[in-house]
Parts: sequence; structure tokens; C-alpha cells
Amino acid sequence: MRVIAGEYRGRTLKAPKGELTRPTTDRVKESLMSSIGSHFGGFDGLMVLDAFAGSGALGIECLSRGARGCHFFERDRGALEALGANVSTLRIDPNRARVFRTDVLKAPFLAGGVGYDLVMLDPPYALDPIEVVGLIERLTRGGRIASGCLITYEHARATDLSDVLAQVNGSLDIIASKTYGKIAIDFLTIRGEQDG
Repeated sequence: MRVIAGEYRGRTLKAPKGELTRPTTDRVKESLMSSIGSHFGGFDGLMVLDAFAGSGALGIECLSRGARGCHFFERDRGALEALGANVSTLRIDPNRARVFRTDVLKAPFLAGGVGYDLVMLDPPYALDPIEVVGLIERLTRGGRIASGCLITYEHARATDLSDVLAQVNGSLDIIASKTYGKIAIDFLTIRGEQDG
């Protein structure tokens, strides 16, 4: 794995050992970053949540491209070792990259604090999408979603997120979807805030 563009371009990233994490391929990562950059007109100043961080490759890519800061949440010990090594090796300012060693679904951080402009969700595919949507809704209720926030959710292509959203009758809208082989990425906004 490597950083594709920006300040840390070409730098190699450590990947966790084992099969519990599923690094996003460079091709998918570049397409995802291109879509995000187009949506916001670049990355400058964005506050990012990398909610199921793994090695931190997605959040680090955002920081490399000019994001103001990123909060990384990860619970797996091997993934945390890789994430910590990547942040340390790249010498990312701790004020820009904060690592939370906890399960984002159980984290007591949902009220107050920074509002995220970009929320990146790449959970284990076995995780029920209703739990992921529930996390977004708790972030919203807790005031952690900034106006105009973009949410990206990578999941198995077989999962139809529109069915899940219809079940929970929440406030999320899918504004775009992309597929790459067996995976899909949905781009979501909070209803009524597409224009920020």
C-alpha cells in the first residue's frame, strides 16, 4: 500500500497482518478520492472521520491531500499497530491525526466536539448495515456532522443500502454509488444538506 497523492505521495504504508482487515486497493482509493475531491473542490480544511480505520490508509490519503485533521477509530490490535506505525513514520502532527483505540460503534464521543465534513466508513462486510446507519444517525444527533457533510460507505456489492435506508426511515440520502467488482461505495448526505 502507498499514499497516492499530496504531501506523502509515494510513501509506503504498513498493512495489518492477517485477514481481519481488507485494505482498499489503490484503484478504488484513487477513484474514491477523486469523487471526494470533486464534491468539495479539494480537501483543504476538511475534518475527517475514518471510522473503521484499519491501517489508516484512507484518512492518511485525505491528510496528504490537505485535510485539516482526521480522527481514526480502530479496535483491532494488529490494525492499531499498523496505523500507529504509519502515522509515526510519516511524522504526521498529532494535532492533525488523532488515533482512538476503541470500537467506534461503542465510543462515548457522540455529543459535542468537532463536526466532521467527511465521514469515511469501511467496516467489516459482515457488520449489519443497520448498525452503520445507526452510527451515522447518532453522530448527527450528537452534533458531530458538519453542514454539507459527505459520508462514504464501502460495502459488499450484494448489499442494497437503499433497502436498509427504507427500513430505518432515517435522514440519509444516497447521492451516488460506484461499483468495483465485488464491492460498492455509496456516497451519502444528510437530507436537505446536499448544498451545504
